[in-house]
Amino acid sequence: MKNPTLIALRVFFLLLCGAGSWVLAVAVPDWFSHQGLAVLVGLGAGGLVILVDVLLKGFSLRGLTALTFGLAIGIVVAWLIGSSPLFEYGDPQVMFLSRLVLFVVCTYLATVIALRGKDEFNLVIPYVRFVPHEVETPLTVVDTSALIDGRVAKLCESRFFGTALILPTFVVDALRKMAESDDPVRQARGRRGLEVLNQLRQIQGLDLRIIESELTGNQRPEEKLLFLAQSMQARLLTTDYALAQQAEFQGIVWLNLNLLAKALHPDPVLGESFELELVKAGREAGQAIGYLSDGSMVVVENSRGKIGRRLMVEVTSILPSAGGRMVFARPIEPLT
Repeated sequence: MKNPTLIALRVFFLLLCGAGSWVLAVAVPDWFSHQGLAVLVGLGAGGLVILVDVLLKGFSLRGLTALTFGLAIGIVVAWLIGSSPLFEYGDPQVMFLSRLVLFVVCTYLATVIALRGKDEFNLVIPYVRFVPHEVETPLTVVDTSALIDGRVAKLCESRFFGTALILPTFVVDALRKMAESDDPVRQARGRRGLEVLNQLRQIQGLDLRIIESELTGNQRPEEKLLFLAQSMQARLLTTDYALAQQAEFQGIVWLNLNLLAKALHPDPVLGESFELELVKAGREAGQAIGYLSDGSMVVVENSRGKIGRRLMVEVTSILPSAGGRMVFARPIEPLT
C-alpha cells in the first residue's frame, strides 16, 4: 500500500523544483526568455531525484552505514598504497592514472564487501537498539508459529508479558504469503496469524515493534529468526519445538507457549469436581475415559453408558504414569 504522505511530499518537491527553476530564470537576465525551458529542466531534475529515491527504496540506514564504512576503508587503503614508494617514480601522468584506478578498485571492493557483510560484523555496524542502553526493556522476537497459535494475544492482554514484542517484516510477509496460498489449510493459518497480529496492534500499552530485516534472502526463516534474536540479545517466542532446540543450542533464551500453558494448568486434587467429556470405554467393566486439557487421562467408574456426554466428576485418586499421571474419578451428575 502506497504512503499518501510520501506521495504528497514527492509532489511538493517536484513543484518546488519547477518553481525554483522559474524564479532562477526570472532572476538571470540571460535566461529570462527561456522561463518555460527552465521550468521543464527543474521538473526533470526533480523527477530524476524522485526516481533515485524510488530505486533506493530498500536501501535503509544500515545499508547507508555499510556504504559509508566501505568507502572510508577503500579510500584509506587506496591512499596508503598510493603513498608507497611504488608510485614515486615514473611518468607523472601514468602515476596519476594508476592512482585513480587504484582508488576506484579499492573503494569498489571495500564497499561491496561491507554491503555483503553488514549483518555479520555487529561491532562495526551494530543492530539498532530500540531503547537506550540504560533502559533495560526485555525484547522478545515472535515467530509465525506463535502468531498462528493465537495465545500470545491473550497473554499480552493479561499484562503478564512485560516485554517488547519484535516482529520482523519477513515474519509478517510469510503470514501474508500463507494467507494468499491456494492450500485451504495454509490459507487459514496465514489469516489466523494476521488476525492475531491485528489484535496485538489494538492492545493498549503493548510495546509492539515491526522492524525491517536486511538478512540475505537465501537464508531460511529459522536462521533469520535465530540470528536476529542473538544479535538483539532478545528472547524467542515460539511453539515450534525444533526451533526452540536450535535456539537453546545457540544460547538464545526461548519461550514456548505450550510449556507455559502446561505449567499454568492446575493439577487435579482429591475431592475436586470438574466437567469432563467421556470419549471412549475403559479397560474395566463400566469404566469410561476422558482427557484433561493437558492430555492427562481420566478414568471414570460406572459411566460406560454415558460415553459422548459431559459429566460432573469428582477425583477419587491420582496415580503417576509414564505419560504423566492418571486420574480416577466417579460421576456426580450428568450435564448433557
